[in-house]
Amino acid sequence: MKTLRRQSALRWLRANLFSSVFNASLTLVALYLLLRAAIAVVRWGLVDAVWSAPDGRACLAASQGAGACWAFIGVWHRFILFGRYPYDEQWRPLLVVVICIAVLLASCRRALWGRRLAALWLGGLIASGVLMAGGVFGLAPVPSDLWNGLPLTLMLSVLGLAAAFPLSIALALARRSSLPAVRALAVGYIEIVRGVPLVTVLFMATVMLPLFLPAGVTLNKLACAQAGLILFYAAYLAEVVRGGLQAIPAGQYEAADALGLGYWRRTRLVILPQALSIAIPPLVNTFIAAFKDTTLVTIVGLFDLIATAGNAITDPAWRGFFAEAYVFVGAIYFVFCGFMSRYSGELERGRGEP
Repeated sequence: MKTLRRQSALRWLRANLFSSVFNASLTLVALYLLLRAAIAVVRWGLVDAVWSAPDGRACLAASQGAGACWAFIGVWHRFILFGRYPYDEQWRPLLVVVICIAVLLASCRRALWGRRLAALWLGGLIASGVLMAGGVFGLAPVPSDLWNGLPLTLMLSVLGLAAAFPLSIALALARRSSLPAVRALAVGYIEIVRGVPLVTVLFMATVMLPLFLPAGVTLNKLACAQAGLILFYAAYLAEVVRGGLQAIPAGQYEAADALGLGYWRRTRLVILPQALSIAIPPLVNTFIAAFKDTTLVTIVGLFDLIATAGNAITDPAWRGFFAEAYVFVGAIYFVFCGFMSRYSGELERGRGEP
């Protein structure tokens, strides 16, 4: 078996990378450049890196500018992850991150799909809100403007996508409705929201909307931003779901009608499962883009993971270590986005668990 695999690998290499002198030359040049880049990255990130230093000047002196200064992450990692949340209470946002990850992992198990998963999501969201806000069970109250860093990014993206997904299904079904008024409203909403950038929606939700409220009435900025994200994501996801609905053969509708299924039972039992299965790749692509787009909330005064990293590198004692800060943040984004991408592949192949 090993001999057959080795022969197959050699045939693939010969056919795809060394099929001619020109292709072999390009392959060798590319391998050389990749090797040089890999060596440079390893030297900067590991070999010549400094892992402990009292301040930025000592770190630069120790590395002589040739390697990374991971001592910056050691000093500032809590601020990057949790921002201005009270230092002694940062176990609470850490627990919120663990809850979010646990709920996401539980969602990957088909055995939990249904009411149990819905109850788990509801319990996780309530627990996260209680932990972050406090004021009950002996927890010190913490205002929402101190909810920063990774917990804010996860709450905005996870809650936003969880609420936007069912709304997007309703919009997609409404756009394909036989009722002209319902279809026109859905088309108008989707096209208007998709026709403006997310920044505009966030400004309208957090800056413009309060101007139209009566005097003395204020809205929570975080709640306004969350509502804007939900409405924005719903319009984009609706078009993805509509593409899946259009891919369903007409025979499926006719078979459901022949069985005597009404509109709602036909949609729930026959049409939607197939449509969502077809739309898995673009759905996950939209999820990943939405997860990264939450960084735009910085524009309206909310400090997500990128914003806290940017604030950390402005400290006079550690100024200039932007590469280390953004590599650290990028690794966090890569883990979450990579997990979503891998799980979507498993789900598309029908296994449903990573």
